[in-house]
Amino acid sequence: MQITTLIENLVYQSGLIAEHGLSFYLEGYNKKILFDTGQSGHFIENAKVLGIDISEVDALVISHGHYDHTGGLEAFLKLNAKASIFMKPAALDAKYHGEKRFIGTSLDSHLLNNRIHLVEEIIEIDKGVFVMPDSPLVHALDSSFCGFKIKKGDQFEEDTFIDELFLTIVRSGKMSIISSCSHRGISNMINEAVRTFLLPVDLILGGFHLKYSTQEQYDEVVAYLRELKPERLGVSHCTGIEKFCELKKDLSFPVFYNMTGNRITI
Repeated sequence: MQITTLIENLVYQSGLIAEHGLSFYLEGYNKKILFDTGQSGHFIENAKVLGIDISEVDALVISHGHYDHTGGLEAFLKLNAKASIFMKPAALDAKYHGEKRFIGTSLDSHLLNNRIHLVEEIIEIDKGVFVMPDSPLVHALDSSFCGFKIKKGDQFEEDTFIDELFLTIVRSGKMSIISSCSHRGISNMINEAVRTFLLPVDLILGGFHLKYSTQEQYDEVVAYLRELKPERLGVSHCTGIEKFCELKKDLSFPVFYNMTGNRITI
């Protein structure tokens, strides 16, 4: 299987566009899968440069309802008429940072028609590709809820990201974990995958929401990863460049920055 990063905060390759957001494209055994859409339609432009036809995508997974992961959804729907869309209902909640800045999806849910598949339990969307709906907070320090709100009526409440999904890919007796933003904690997501599949970990890939983490959160993640010993770690987006440098220094296994245009084989 090949994973292509269609858009991310950084880009090095000529002809591609970067933006604050994330979108992955996966070529599975039988299906072509998109994981998030960035914050605009630029991921589609990048896909064309990379030789990927977004109209042929069979399944779209929405990790959570923030604008930098769902902003390209309307452009996707105009181009692709067939893909099933996997998400949780709470992804359409009115999401805010603080009580003034709206950061949710502005998409009219009616545009989704009958294409939505609501994820309530683990679903295998292609051979060995599983959508994971739960990340119990086993590692309590590793979460990023601070300042994030949901508006319900006239009231605001803390967003604990019950809408967050991640992917686990099982191949050749190993598993890989792909997370888009890890608000519920990358260590908690990995822990749930390990508990479910009981396999050694090859690749951990995605945004880990460590850019503004406390030292305690960062230390807990590092301690968990040192014990886990995955074969490789690819960081993107909300992990932050500074934390990428720290992780590369603090961990003994390969750590790389995964930017726009990267292709990874698992």
